[in-house]
Amino acid sequence: MAHPSQLGLQDAASPVMEELLHFHDHALMIVLLISVLVLYIIVSMVSTKLTDKYILDSQEIEIVWTILPAVILIMIALPSLRILYLMDEINDPHLTIKAMGHQWYWSYEYTDYEDLGFDSYMVPTQDLTPGQFRLLETDHRMVIPMESPIRILVSAEDVLHSWAVPALGVKMDAVPGRLNQTAFIASRPGVFYGQCSEICGANHSFMPIVVEAVPLEHFENWSSLMLEDA
Repeated sequence: MAHPSQLGLQDAASPVMEELLHFHDHALMIVLLISVLVLYIIVSMVSTKLTDKYILDSQEIEIVWTILPAVILIMIALPSLRILYLMDEINDPHLTIKAMGHQWYWSYEYTDYEDLGFDSYMVPTQDLTPGQFRLLETDHRMVIPMESPIRILVSAEDVLHSWAVPALGVKMDAVPGRLNQTAFIASRPGVFYGQCSEICGANHSFMPIVVEAVPLEHFENWSSLMLEDA
């Protein structure tokens, strides 16, 4: 999860997020090279008194500075489109979960089970136990099996919300009357935090998302216990 004074993105917990991190570094390196080149040209033009008629009026240079930006844009656009299509792929999900946004909490329904669903509220500050994070912990976590394709169906009951977990590379708007879907694979066990990412009213900051990825055997034990309690 994020920590104070962090400069980079969170560590990736899914293959898609790893691709997003690589693309971020790729685009940032291109921006850095362009910035260094522009700075060098500015310093050179300001600091020298020499002029050259071939620089002041050169067809070749105009061709280069027209084609080069187009090539750079293609170098950014092609990886971006590849990741965009990867994020839209949903192949044979092992588990489908419906996340419904409310003012101001989330409710989850495991649609592959007959009666497995619960509401997820933020844990108030005064009820936190040692090791829990303020404004991020919930009373019920969304538990998923690791290394399994998970499909999330996202909608809202009242106003616009957005279901987002940065470490998994997932962000999907929750729109009343509309069912959006996205998918991810948690590549390692862990607890991953997110928050509603669409301003949805007075308590927008107080509807966190907690995804707990566990081995398949542990997930089966957890689902059995939840069904017994229901």
